[in-house]
Amino acid sequence: MVLTTDVPTREQLVRRAAELAPVLQKNAAWSEENRRIHDESIEALADAGVFKMRVPTRYGGYESDTRTLVDVASELGRADGSTSWVASVYWIPTWMTCLFPDEVQDEVFSTPDVRVCGTLSPTAMAAPVDGGVVVNGKWGFISGALHSHWQEIVAILVGPDSEPYPIMALVPSSELQVVDDWYTAGLKGTGSVSTIAQDVFIPSERVLPLPAVLQEQYASKLNAASPIYRSPLLPVASASSVGTVVGLAKAASEAFFQRLPERKITYTGYAAQSEAPLTHLQVADATMKIDEAEFHAHRLATLVDSKGVEGVPLTLEERARARADMGAVCRLAKEAVDIFALASGGSSIYSDVPIQRITRDIQAVNLHALMHPNTNAELYGRILCGLEPNTFYI
Repeated sequence: MVLTTDVPTREQLVRRAAELAPVLQKNAAWSEENRRIHDESIEALADAGVFKMRVPTRYGGYESDTRTLVDVASELGRADGSTSWVASVYWIPTWMTCLFPDEVQDEVFSTPDVRVCGTLSPTAMAAPVDGGVVVNGKWGFISGALHSHWQEIVAILVGPDSEPYPIMALVPSSELQVVDDWYTAGLKGTGSVSTIAQDVFIPSERVLPLPAVLQEQYASKLNAASPIYRSPLLPVASASSVGTVVGLAKAASEAFFQRLPERKITYTGYAAQSEAPLTHLQVADATMKIDEAEFHAHRLATLVDSKGVEGVPLTLEERARARADMGAVCRLAKEAVDIFALASGGSSIYSDVPIQRITRDIQAVNLHALMHPNTNAELYGRILCGLEPNTFYI
């Protein structure tokens, strides 16, 4: 059965995301304390169509391009970094689901507003059996696992007839165990717990060789002509992630300027912080960094979207630049947040002042293995120097 839907425009989706701000902000402190997204926030995201943005239109989805993801996540991130992060993470495995055979997609997308969490880390082992594989292992940092219906997993397949290699597979969340181990300094509300597979059988149709996926050898026939489903995985994942980071930086700016009229600079002659030349230099510097971060986010999205529409493969340098752009967004946004945080004074360390949570969230993002600014800059520089990449994740 093919569903039809009126696909909202980018502007409509961005407006819907902006209208969620009161709910997401209201629940942000609860999410931090309980280390998971509030159910009300999940429902609000669903009602706004956020979970449909990477779902094919034949299932009632929107097939949104990555520029739309960036701008929607930026609005969500202005309200709550953890909620925006989880929404962004769902977009990536949902897109990866669309690379599987079409009958697998029929199964996954039969659930309304389906949520797919996932990972790219091959921290489990798989063994071949009749009709599929059996997987055992554990995955960490599974953002959104507590509200997901499916998990995309990566495991090393060890068989008698070939060298071990990584596979990508889809597993119903009900077949995995959850380890409540998400005790962190930042992005606390994401509920990025660990999950465990114990002798989980996965039928062969829900298994893809990861090397083939990384080389854009996808199994879906119905999605093959769609611009958003013929792009390479890592640039897509990069473009899906950066909007949250831009949103966090904008949230820091808004939080700072909201408190500015009531603040002085203690132990100085400035009765109003807004009159100090130091403040002028700080806010100008931070605001320019946010503008630069947004430039890199939009350049990354434009690269992915334009290549998808044209059906033209990305060059090796463009793939590396995609990750470099992601790293630049993270670095610049963190620098901006740090400036606003330092200018916010001692009173900002109280837990009811948003800037302290934003600071911890942006730090956590910058520590992510695939988003780390230094790692991504080194990879880009390596390619620019004419060397081969030292990673498959490009």
